Amino acid sequence: MDTNNQNPAAEISFNKDNLYKEETFTDLQSGSIKHLIPVKTDGSPDESRPPMFMAQAQIMSAAGPLPIQCVLEANNLEEAIAAFPGAVKQTVDKIIEEAKRLRMEEASRIVVPDAQTTSKIIT
Repeated sequence: MDTNNQNPAAEISFNKDNLYKEETFTDLQSGSIKHLIPVKTDGSPDESRPPMFMAQAQIMSAAGPLPIQCVLEANNLEEAIAAFPGAVKQTVDKIIEEAKRLRMEEASRIVVPDAQTTSKIIT
C-alpha cells in the first residue's frame, strides 16, 4: 500500500474529554450567542470545567457574507449579551488589519520576469 496517499479521514478522532452541550440564543438580527456547557461522556454536567460563551455573527464583504466567531468573556448570559458588540467589533477589526497586512505583503513582493518575458522586453 502506498503510504503517501493515506486516507486523511483515518486521522479523524473525537475528543471525549472535551465535550460540550450547546444552547443557542439569538436576537434574530445581530447574531447568536452560544452557551457551551461542559459535559461528561454520559451527558452529565462536568463541574471541573467552566462553561463558555461564544459570539457568532456575519458581516458582508466584497466576496459575500463572512462568518465571525469569537469567545465572550462572560460568566452568565447577561454578561455575554453585554460583551457581544465589543467582542465582535474587536474580531472584525483584527480581520481587517490582517487583510490589510496581507494586501501590503502581496503588493510589496518583487516580481521577477521569466526568461520568455525578458527576451520580449530586450528585443
